[in-house]
Amino acid sequence: MTTSVDERGLVAEGLTRVFGEQRAVDGVSFEVRPGELVALVGASGSGKTTTLRMVAGYEIPDAGAVRFDGADITRVPPQRRDFGMVFQHYALFPHMSVVDNVAFGLEARGVARAERQRRAEQVLESVGLAGKGGRGVQQLSGGEQQRVALARSLVIEPRMLLLDEPLSNLDPTLRASTREELRSTLRRVGAPALFVTHDQDDAFAIADRIVLLSRGRVLQIATPESLYHTPASRTVATFIGHAALLAAERDGAVARVRVGDVTHGVPLANPEGAPTAGVVVVRPEDVTLHASEAGNGWPATVSARRFAGSTFVYRVSLADGSELDVRSPERLDEGARVTIGIVAPVAMVE
Repeated sequence: MTTSVDERGLVAEGLTRVFGEQRAVDGVSFEVRPGELVALVGASGSGKTTTLRMVAGYEIPDAGAVRFDGADITRVPPQRRDFGMVFQHYALFPHMSVVDNVAFGLEARGVARAERQRRAEQVLESVGLAGKGGRGVQQLSGGEQQRVALARSLVIEPRMLLLDEPLSNLDPTLRASTREELRSTLRRVGAPALFVTHDQDDAFAIADRIVLLSRGRVLQIATPESLYHTPASRTVATFIGHAALLAAERDGAVARVRVGDVTHGVPLANPEGAPTAGVVVVRPEDVTLHASEAGNGWPATVSARRFAGSTFVYRVSLADGSELDVRSPERLDEGARVTIGIVAPVAMVE
């Protein structure tokens, strides 16, 4: 990937970090533009946390560079980068009040007590914790503690925010609401933000763009929508969301998909970048299901089902052994014979 090192914001260029025989990060490049929220996403061992630590200054890359607003900061120590950092476990001081936790960074910078208290209270209000500055951090919920950690990073007026798995300690219900609060707060602040997560839902809900990593390398950089609907490879397609891969051949802007003895044409979401032969990436919402074997589609058999509120999610088996997930309001039993069709443009990859 080519980066434009003169642009404002953060530029990571060819970052590489080696531990013994392992290349934890291997030539990773990306940008975080002013005001942009970017997520580093990948499975355990993908290199996302090591990459974040190099951006923060806690790790020095063996090769590559980190630039901010055009200046090379690769070897600038963390305390001189003016970046705010929110750690996975928040690292709050249990013996301090909420407001003193937030003001701690200002105290370390020599700000007078009255001024740091004023600024800390102001930032607490901006993250929805007005009036809670006098409480102990142990009295707060997990979501509130997360916001205290964020406020502590914001109070120093950082040039950039870095967040390491900021929602991983929250239960599923609180996590969903905190995602919205976090994105809203980051939007208000306006500073560029880079955060690490292994959770796709977190990344999709918060990020403007996603850097998808695997084994220390970049697989794809794209918006959440593009990553989901037009993945660059089979690896990306199967890592992001739920997808079935069906063999196909390209015919102009159409993919010819053959299952058993039946071939149908399906519009391509990426006609210009599609290979001449490969697989189409079929998501559950791309498929329609009819409770009979009649109709223009592929015959299939329901092999499993899961209740999902207003719909059922069915796993259906096709004639060639392929399996797809389909969402439908139809109430069907396992073993039912059905017809399925692809009703939305799909991406085709090699």
